[in-house]
Amino acid sequence: MPAVAAGPEIERLIQLLARLPGLGPRSARRAALFLIKKRELVMAPLAAALQTAIDKIEVCKICGNIDTQNPCTVCTDTRRDPSAIVVVADVADLWALERAHAINARYHVLGGTLSPLDGVGPDDLTIDALVKRAHDPSVHEIILALNATVDGQSTAHYVTDLLHDAQVKVTRLAHGVPVGGELDYLDEGTLAAAIRSRTPF
Repeated sequence: MPAVAAGPEIERLIQLLARLPGLGPRSARRAALFLIKKRELVMAPLAAALQTAIDKIEVCKICGNIDTQNPCTVCTDTRRDPSAIVVVADVADLWALERAHAINARYHVLGGTLSPLDGVGPDDLTIDALVKRAHDPSVHEIILALNATVDGQSTAHYVTDLLHDAQVKVTRLAHGVPVGGELDYLDEGTLAAAIRSRTPF
């Protein structure tokens, strides 16, 4: 029988921390020990922030982003271009594009990608809401910012087929050599996509 070094409350804290992405049992134990040592400085404010998140965070009824207001701050920002909607699989992708300041458009979070092996079908995603938004006369372009995976590309093709009767241009992110990338270290699929998507110099 393994030795227990702490009480059940601390063990429960470690178990919950171990469920977070990137934290295994050892990392969770170190994080729990840090929190316990810094109860007043870190643990109490973290607990308060988590409770506030539970109470106030909502899913935006327009785009699917998460925020403390509904519609979210992205959807209510009048400075954004209403003619373009960037389609992403997850909120993390939306936040990544916002960090990059790559585009000043509106978004639509699908909630994942089509994945028959995982049992994720069209009804599990917000594709119908996207099609409805695409038929708005103010929308001229749908930008598919989905991962370059099999599931991401299958979802992109499925969405494109559904948008064929909407009066919108459907585009996708460019694929190929990343900035700072060396050809010798890239996989064959990335190299082939880069050659196919070559542009004038």
